[in-house]
Amino acid sequence: MTADRLDTNGLDAFLAEQQFSGVVLVRNAGSTVYEAASGLATQRWGIPNTMETRFDTASITKLFTSVAVLQLVGRGELDLETSIHHYVDLEGTTISPAVNLLHLLTHTSGIADDADEEAGESYEDLFLDKPNYSIMETKDFLPQFAHKEPLAPPGVDCRYCNVGYVLAGLAIEKVTGLSYREYVFDYVFGPAGMADSGFYDRRDAAPRVAEGWDQREDGTWFENIYSYPPIGSPDGGAHVTAPDLVRFIQAVRAGELLDAEHTEEFFTPQVEHIGTSSLAAEATWYGFGLEFDMNEDGSVRSYYKEGINAGASGIIRHYLEPGLDIAVLSNSEDGAWPVIRELDERLGG
Repeated sequence: MTADRLDTNGLDAFLAEQQFSGVVLVRNAGSTVYEAASGLATQRWGIPNTMETRFDTASITKLFTSVAVLQLVGRGELDLETSIHHYVDLEGTTISPAVNLLHLLTHTSGIADDADEEAGESYEDLFLDKPNYSIMETKDFLPQFAHKEPLAPPGVDCRYCNVGYVLAGLAIEKVTGLSYREYVFDYVFGPAGMADSGFYDRRDAAPRVAEGWDQREDGTWFENIYSYPPIGSPDGGAHVTAPDLVRFIQAVRAGELLDAEHTEEFFTPQVEHIGTSSLAAEATWYGFGLEFDMNEDGSVRSYYKEGINAGASGIIRHYLEPGLDIAVLSNSEDGAWPVIRELDERLGG
């Protein structure tokens, strides 16, 4: 299979038919196979999306957190198997001292999420009685989950958990003395050449940042500004361009962000997750933020990380056999999925 296996004929028409708002970028190493930008960066002002538009990546941000943790593990400042209590003051909480960073990054900690989305809870509902702007720093998330009863002992079950990455972010802050956002900007975005990426407060004016909008059943539009905290955190919300997102995964793969040992670990499936998925009904393997889908012979077909929030959806995905990197980013909750599935079907999914 070669890079030209992706048939791009009719993709522009497909995006128009879907009324897609966002960007699509397909690259083979440094060569662009396909790119497109469509829809509006803001429903209020009618500004069109471009390939330079910065999108909310939602949970794709977890990849940046994982790389940050593994960098610090490689330098001996963090240890994957040391209790999270060693790095974060969790006295008086229900977080077990047996929970470590390995559990947190692979979704095997057993701790309760602030909103259990696998059980159908809505993250937006957290802010019905609490202002979302009260959560600005990583530590502000703790009251939302730190006293909930665990769902399982650590290392027993694999269940997707956003707040595991919040705890990982707090560990980063403890050992570096930097805020999570400062560390990622300086040690992940910078070395990866992600010059157009950052963490932008949705209440502030910033250039080329797409606003998140979704449509009600009656056809009217509503913005996502009250749906979750105003600025990104270790579990979600960084703003990146599609070229920067592809640049990130290529930089990790090239060993530009991690040492050889942890580069290999980052791209290795760690635990099997059996549960719901927006991409497939079959079991998925989790790594350190990445998710893996397998061929029938047990080899990896692709690795990816998807993200979804009110007013945001997207994916970064690498197909091993054709050697393609695909980034799809949308500023609506449902926008990215038809495009992602169409691309996967065209690649034999």
